[in-house]
Amino acid sequence: MIDDMVDLYLSTFGAVCLEGPKWCGKTWTSQLHSKSAFFVGSPKDNFANRQLARLEVSKALEGKAPHLIDEWQEVGSIWDAVRAEVDESNEVGRFILTGSATPQQKGVLHSGTGRIACLKMHPMSLYELGLSHALVSFEDVCDGKEIGVQNSMSPSLEELIGFVIAGGWPGTIGKTPRQAALIPKEYIENVINIDIQKFEGVERDPIKIRKCLKSLARNESTVASNATIRNDIAEYDDSTLSINTVVEYLGVFERMFLTNNIEPFSTFLRSPVRIKQSSKRHFCDPSIAAALLGASEKMLLRDLRTFGFLFESLALRDLQIYTEFHGGKLYHYQDYAGNEIDAVAQYEDDRWCAFEIKLNPDDVDDAAENLVQIAAQFKHNPPASMAVVVGKAGIAYRREKDGVYVLPITSLRP
Repeated sequence: MIDDMVDLYLSTFGAVCLEGPKWCGKTWTSQLHSKSAFFVGSPKDNFANRQLARLEVSKALEGKAPHLIDEWQEVGSIWDAVRAEVDESNEVGRFILTGSATPQQKGVLHSGTGRIACLKMHPMSLYELGLSHALVSFEDVCDGKEIGVQNSMSPSLEELIGFVIAGGWPGTIGKTPRQAALIPKEYIENVINIDIQKFEGVERDPIKIRKCLKSLARNESTVASNATIRNDIAEYDDSTLSINTVVEYLGVFERMFLTNNIEPFSTFLRSPVRIKQSSKRHFCDPSIAAALLGASEKMLLRDLRTFGFLFESLALRDLQIYTEFHGGKLYHYQDYAGNEIDAVAQYEDDRWCAFEIKLNPDDVDDAAENLVQIAAQFKHNPPASMAVVVGKAGIAYRREKDGVYVLPITSLRP
C-alpha cells in the first residue's frame, strides 16, 4: 500500500525519506522506485561506502534519479547534503532516503522541511499479507456508506493467534508457522544485543533493555505511564530502573520505530468533556509483544485475556495502516469519566470515525452501545461512522438500530 504514496511524494518533493522498523521492507520497496542506489551500511570492502560518505558526502549522492540512499542515518551529514542538493536543483523526485532509526536531530543546518518529505512504513497489514477476504472497503466505512451483508468464513482462534505470532514481516511470507514464529524472536535479539548499541554509539545493559521491553509487552495496548512501567519491572523482575532511565529507553525505542504509540484524540475544542492526554503503548507489530512474552499458540489459547490485548494490537496496526493510506491519523480516546474508544481515525476535513476492538463477537452489543453513548456527547461534531472490529466473526454488516458497523478483522481492505 505504501507504493502509491511513494509515487505521489516523488512527484511532489525533491526527496522522500521512507522511515519505519527494520525488516518491514523499506529497502526492497525503495529499490522498486529508484534507478540507482548507495547502500551506506553495506559491509562490502570493510564498509567502504560508510567511510566514503564520511570522507566525501557528495559521493553518496551520485546516481541517476530517483537515487536511493539506504540507511542514511549512519552518516548524519547525508541529510544536509541531500537538502542542499534539492535546494540547488529545484527538481522533484531526486532522492529516496531510507532509515530504520531517527537521530535526535535530523540535519545540523536545516530540518529539510519542504524539501524532504517523510513517509512512515509499517509492517504489512492482513490485507497486504493476503490474509483478509477484502470484502469491505475501509474508506466506505469511514464515509458512512452502506456495505450490505458480506459473508466469509470466520477465522479460527488458532489462525488469529498465528496472525499475531508471525506478524506483518515480509520475511514470514511462505514460511511454516514454526518458521514464522522465529522471525520476531530473532528480531528482538538483534535489537537488544546489536541495533540499540549501534544506534546509540554507547554501551547499554542488554538485561535492562530486555526488562523494559518485556514490561511494555505486558502493558501492550494500554495507557501505562512511565511510573507504571518502572513499577512493573520491579514487580516482575525484582529490580528497578529509575524514571529517567525508563524515559531514556522509551525514547530510543520510539526513534528506532520499535514502538508506535497511539496519541490521544483531543480535538473537541468546544467540548466540556475533560480528555486524558496519555498515549496508548503500542509496539510496531503485535508479534514483538508476543515474542517478548514468549507466547506460543498453546499459551495464548490458555490465556485469552492476554491474547485479547495482542489482538487489539493487531487490529490497531491494520487500522493505522488503512487510516494513513487515506491521509488520516489514528488516535485513541479516553476521558476522566472513564469513557474510552479504542481507535479514532481522523482526517484533515475534521471528519472522524470511532472503532471499538473486540475478539469475541458476543461483546459487539456492549461495544456498540459504548460508541453510541460517547458519540452523543459531541453534538457539534459527531463521528462520521462507528464500527466494532471483531476477531472471531465472518459476517460484516451495519446494525439497523444504531448504524454501527460490525467488521471482522479479516473482511477489511483499504
